[in-house]
Amino acid sequence: MDFNQDHFALLGLAPAFAIDGERLDQAYRALQTEFHPDRFAHAGEAEQRLAMQWSTRINEAYQTLKSPFSRAKYLLELQGIQAMDANNTAMPAEFLVQQMEWRESLMSTVATADYPGLQALEKAAKAEADRLLGELAADLDERRDYLAASETLRKYRFLEKLLADIDNAYAELE
Repeated sequence: MDFNQDHFALLGLAPAFAIDGERLDQAYRALQTEFHPDRFAHAGEAEQRLAMQWSTRINEAYQTLKSPFSRAKYLLELQGIQAMDANNTAMPAEFLVQQMEWRESLMSTVATADYPGLQALEKAAKAEADRLLGELAADLDERRDYLAASETLRKYRFLEKLLADIDNAYAELE
């Protein structure tokens, strides 16, 4: 195996946003079994260190490809695009307005302990996140429009953060 190969090649997958999650899991388990440091407990120090490096590399590849956000970001990086670069923050005005409305709604539902309102907000945010994942798949795998994918990924990141804040709001309301 080549330590410098990309995450997809390491796990035996074609570079794509839409991947077979079961195949990813199987490849990960097989490689972890082969390179798990415990298997090298009685080996020399150099072999143990190499096994640890491979195990770390395999874990990194798996975690990156398992997460839709990280996988899309990684695919863009393979194309030389830093989607989450601090200088790359331009967003369409309508999306920013929608984000502000959702944030205001979140604050309002928490302030008034409006559990049904929070559920409705969560449902809307999840639907938009799912729509954006579909758009990412089309941008990356079909159209290969990496600039559009970069913008879609930044939008998706907003939604991930909103959904995390909604989860925290549920805890506050309990």
